[in-house]
Amino acid sequence: MKQFFYLFFLCTYTLSFGQDLTVSGKIVDGNNQPVAFTNIVLYKLTPEGISITKGVSSNEDGSFIFDELYTGKYRITASYIGYKTVDQEFNLDKNTNLTLVLIENSENLDEVLITAKKPTLKKEVDRLIFNVANTSLSEGSMLDVLRSTPGVLILGDVISVKNSSPTVFINDRKVQLSATELNQLLSNSSANSIQKIEVITNPPAKYDADSGVVLNIVMSKNLITGYRGTVFSNYTQGVFPRYNAGISQFYKTKKINVNLNYSYNHSKINRDNDEEINYLNNSLISERWTTDINRNTTSKTHNANLNFDYFINDNNTLSLSSTILYLPYFDYLTKGATNVDDLQGPDDYRFNATNYSQDDKYNLGTDLDYKLIFKNGAKLLINTHFTKYDYNRKQHVNSDYFFPISSSNFSTAFNTKNNQTTDILTSQLDYEVATSETANVLFGVKTSNVNTDSDITQFDINQTTGNQTLNTANTNAFNYNESIFASYLSYNKSWDKWRFSGGLRAEYTDIEGQSPTTNLNTKQDYLEWFPTINLSWQAFDNTSLYTNYKRIIERPNYQDLNPFNFFLNDNTIVTGNPNLQPSFTNHFVIGTEINQRYTIEAYYKDISNQINELPLQDNINNVLIYSPTNIGSTIEFGFDFITYFDMLENWSVYFVTSFYNIEDEAFFNNQLIKLDQWSNYSVLSNDFSFLKDNSLTANFTLTYVSKNQQGFQIVDTRLISDLSFSKKVFKKKGTISLAFADLFNQQDFAVRSKYANQNSRNFTNLDNRYVKLGFSYKFGNTTLETNERTKELKERERLED
Repeated sequence: MKQFFYLFFLCTYTLSFGQDLTVSGKIVDGNNQPVAFTNIVLYKLTPEGISITKGVSSNEDGSFIFDELYTGKYRITASYIGYKTVDQEFNLDKNTNLTLVLIENSENLDEVLITAKKPTLKKEVDRLIFNVANTSLSEGSMLDVLRSTPGVLILGDVISVKNSSPTVFINDRKVQLSATELNQLLSNSSANSIQKIEVITNPPAKYDADSGVVLNIVMSKNLITGYRGTVFSNYTQGVFPRYNAGISQFYKTKKINVNLNYSYNHSKINRDNDEEINYLNNSLISERWTTDINRNTTSKTHNANLNFDYFINDNNTLSLSSTILYLPYFDYLTKGATNVDDLQGPDDYRFNATNYSQDDKYNLGTDLDYKLIFKNGAKLLINTHFTKYDYNRKQHVNSDYFFPISSSNFSTAFNTKNNQTTDILTSQLDYEVATSETANVLFGVKTSNVNTDSDITQFDINQTTGNQTLNTANTNAFNYNESIFASYLSYNKSWDKWRFSGGLRAEYTDIEGQSPTTNLNTKQDYLEWFPTINLSWQAFDNTSLYTNYKRIIERPNYQDLNPFNFFLNDNTIVTGNPNLQPSFTNHFVIGTEINQRYTIEAYYKDISNQINELPLQDNINNVLIYSPTNIGSTIEFGFDFITYFDMLENWSVYFVTSFYNIEDEAFFNNQLIKLDQWSNYSVLSNDFSFLKDNSLTANFTLTYVSKNQQGFQIVDTRLISDLSFSKKVFKKKGTISLAFADLFNQQDFAVRSKYANQNSRNFTNLDNRYVKLGFSYKFGNTTLETNERTKELKERERLED
């Protein structure tokens, strides 16, 4: 590790030489008059492709200059409202002076000022790219955009892609939060700076092996020097009102680039559940428990994000990024009313339970990056990351029991305190070099360490005296340490009509969990190899064929292994499983793309030891236990179809459908259980633009999910329907948006478990039917061009509440 940091700081002082060349010039119109404030971008052309070097705005006399440049091939572009974009390529081996002439666009100014766009889809061999910049979708939250992204399904706090939990990246960094916290961050963050969403279904070897699917949210940053920003606010009316507001700011000079964002969210979310559990005795139902549950979650959330780049010169960049999620107020109030029917005797009774918990937590993550571009175009990237996570929960649970004979009535109550602190430290080095005009090699190393200390204390309350007694059976501590050491090698090559990319990643994992109060020790260490392959062939001018393969790991996260018992009431427990093993997936895909418009795929997944949290009923003690479990094996295969086209000039459509089968197989109580289910997932999205300047846009999306299987549980059919409008105002600097969710009230669902000795049903009514009214306003230099950047970081995702 010392050598790694030595290399990092050594590189920060490494400056390239021979970069004293300049490109200067003047921007004029057809009458040879200077054009001030023209956006000018300089690109470097290399065998690997095109990369942005610098961007400036022309002075009042039309002049501009780029300095500290290397020799090589470049492209320069100049754009200004009302004129056609001009571009020119040239070889730079000495100081160069250019005159670029802008030709007036034949359309009138009102037509040129169109800013509204339609979302577009682009399919690549390993990913689907969904461009949403300046569309009606970008006026909502980041979560709204993900909800409309083809292949992405969001239900409650859970984000999934093809039945897998994706790794989410935002603006050059991994969003390392639990599922609930990630949902909070995305729902509170404005989407008006999003350029595109990349759904990477076969991530290359540089990504961690547990990144089976990557959702890469590509944000914008300033390319042209200046300052701009956006303020926004939203009011949402669901069962309860909620609101959020925030500001995004960008500033760039010749040497620095700064992006600072802040948002505040105040929300109260409702959820209702109807639960039925049939406890069995010799395969017959002995007791039926029916429960009506209402849960309200109230939160006050602060999100802040800073990205800072220092351009030492054209080839050396130092970057700092930091994100904080702070929740000083996060309360759950859950009320349940349960009726117990004794089907084999006269002992009917009922009870009411109330669970009130208060959370206080923060999550602070910081990245330090260094980027060096060598004279031969090779790149060296160094990253270090640190996360500090602190979480505290206070819980009070009381239950009142009622019997036919009132003298038998009684009550119970207990309090718990739970504390958790987590430190994450990672270091990564990546190197990329071209071996020819059509090939390049990437290799890198990474280390990560996760250290978590937590404890839980439970006090039982005497309902007569109010005295509290320590419950030693449910008081515990758990210390967890995880270290991962990884290295990878990738090779990319294109020739004639073929393109190949492949890589191999090795990861050594060392995990140790210790519970000092119970003398429980959990140890795992293993070395695994993870190949990745992509191959495509341009069979005809309008048809390409491709195939890919990837091996993936899913490690048990900290909460999965934590043996603590969290009592939601006297008879419902959430607990971890210290015996969990990692899950491995082999994923194969073969497909074709026709006319760059139609994509047809077939895929196959072979999953061993898949990890699912299942509700397991204890038929002896009449207790329901939610615990993660390794399922013996899962086979999934299916067929996908994707298309995108324009119905009319102002109406575009994309359509995605997937037919797939899931088969689960496992032993329960020494009995082999096999279940399989065919299902369909389909999305139909429509984008409209209205008025002469297209300043009014709309999106209408339908998502259909048929009955499907998730770890021996059958989930009912759902129809998700969303309608949104946005209107540009105040010379297109402001935007008013209006959104309606769950138009047809078909998004709620039931989950059934009926196998072996399990027999239960749970219907969930989420607070997902709402109306949202929003407003955003752009200030500063709103004509700035933007570019994109993406980065990865993995470990914090595996923190759970």
